[in-house]
Amino acid sequence: MLRVSNMTVYRLINAGALPAVRVGKSYRLTEQDVDSYLQRSYTETA
Repeated sequence: MLRVSNMTVYRLINAGALPAVRVGKSYRLTEQDVDSYLQRSYTETA
């Protein structure tokens, strides 16, 4: 959905830019949180 590497997603989670819940050794993201992040980070080009 984000079309970025796993490491980029981990960096976003650790930076607090993308909320996630840790389950065991993996992270869980809600689709709504990902959509909100994309809306916040979207920039329109000329």
